[in-house]
Amino acid sequence: MEKLHDSETGCCPRFDPGPWDEKEVTFQDKLFVKDRVRSFFHIPLNFGKVMVKNMEMIQKADALVPLPLMLSDENSLWGADVYIAVAREIPGAKTAKISGTFLTKVFEGHYKNAGKWAKEMKVYVQAKKRNMEKMYFFYTTCPKCAEYYGKNYTVILAKV
Repeated sequence: MEKLHDSETGCCPRFDPGPWDEKEVTFQDKLFVKDRVRSFFHIPLNFGKVMVKNMEMIQKADALVPLPLMLSDENSLWGADVYIAVAREIPGAKTAKISGTFLTKVFEGHYKNAGKWAKEMKVYVQAKKRNMEKMYFFYTTCPKCAEYYGKNYTVILAKV
């Protein structure tokens, strides 16, 4: 597979948490390829396969965005919807547009902490006197790149 982005690993770029930590971001019809990952109690079973399939399709369509963004909607114990930001419509791909204002917070550590992070995010949103409609997880790097960089960042985006 060709290099996706300019990065030391040839895979995921090094993540800078600064622009994402405790910020407010707005999306207006942000375009994503949408797919579904099977899970067992929120542990993904086919995440890698789904990502490879979609990234190959996105690369072939020359639709990579300059800064990668992949959101996960952990909407079931048995699966999650994943959204991969793209630069343009891709023939044959299921797409979705996401709009809204989001409060963001960066977390660092093993994915097993996601439940704890979700609770912390709810407290953060309440402290900002906002009401959360939905929560997305932005896993910033794959496990191999997280190990290489020595940091495993996850951003939670709370739609308010």
